[in-house]
Amino acid sequence: MSTQPVVAAVDGSEDSLRALEWALDAARRREAPLRVVHVRQYAPWAQPEVLAAGPPDPGEDPVLDQVRGHLAKEAALPAVEYVALEGAPGALLPEAGATARLLVLGSRGRGGFASLLLGSNSLSAARDAECPVVVVPRPRGEDGGGAPSGSGRPVVVGLHADSPDEATLAFAFAEAALRGVRLRIVAAYPWPLQTWMLPGEMPPPEIDQDAVEHETRTLAEGFLAAHRERHPQVTAETDVLPGDAAGHLVEASQDAELVVVGRHRRRLLAPARMMGSVTQAVLLHAASPVVVVPPNPAEDAEPRAVTPER
Repeated sequence: MSTQPVVAAVDGSEDSLRALEWALDAARRREAPLRVVHVRQYAPWAQPEVLAAGPPDPGEDPVLDQVRGHLAKEAALPAVEYVALEGAPGALLPEAGATARLLVLGSRGRGGFASLLLGSNSLSAARDAECPVVVVPRPRGEDGGGAPSGSGRPVVVGLHADSPDEATLAFAFAEAALRGVRLRIVAAYPWPLQTWMLPGEMPPPEIDQDAVEHETRTLAEGFLAAHRERHPQVTAETDVLPGDAAGHLVEASQDAELVVVGRHRRRLLAPARMMGSVTQAVLLHAASPVVVVPPNPAEDAEPRAVTPER
């Protein structure tokens, strides 16, 4: 049994209850404890720099009482811990993932505008937490509960063949093995290629699309070989597709149990933690839950030179 908990962030909204259900399923699969965290925001007139004498009592939190009642209907619960915090959720939720296996949130909470697809707290957690962060979206065209996990649909992972993220691939293979489902790897390459010429320059030789696709597939399979060897029970298929990686991943999410994407490594001219445009687009538009996997600590420790993102 794992001692690291799966953390579910709740605020009493239907979105957070869907995230709680996902987190409960993940804790059971991992034989891990479940930690339910509610962050009570400072009142608008409060001064965030003035700390309370102690943490709030989780036994006097109506949101956690609601969760207790919700979980009371569940059989064979893992060990459950309830934690009440007070402060800014965007800062405290990433900290809640410091010792967690996973941090699970709904795509939106009670705050913000109804038209927003992704709340600021979910975005902050996905960008800053030290553990993988799962964002569970609101079902499209529905107001209530989402589809249960365990449908047999694939886990989908994005692979940048020019700069693969080992932590993201390792998580995707392990998750597919844990769920007993196939893994779909989406490796996109830019096409059509954009060519910029100065006046008087000769156009470059014509590039064969089949050759670009073959090179992308060769690179991808080379990076995947070690993961296939570690997880021989996982059926992993590679789709090499032209065009926008974000669009392909969002489309794949329509029939996926989970989409796995990586968070950017720190880079020389961008040393702060950040997410690339592909990851943000997938978080905003995916129909399935999305997990954002941070890079390995060794890879994230030293800034790298900036390279263009596809």
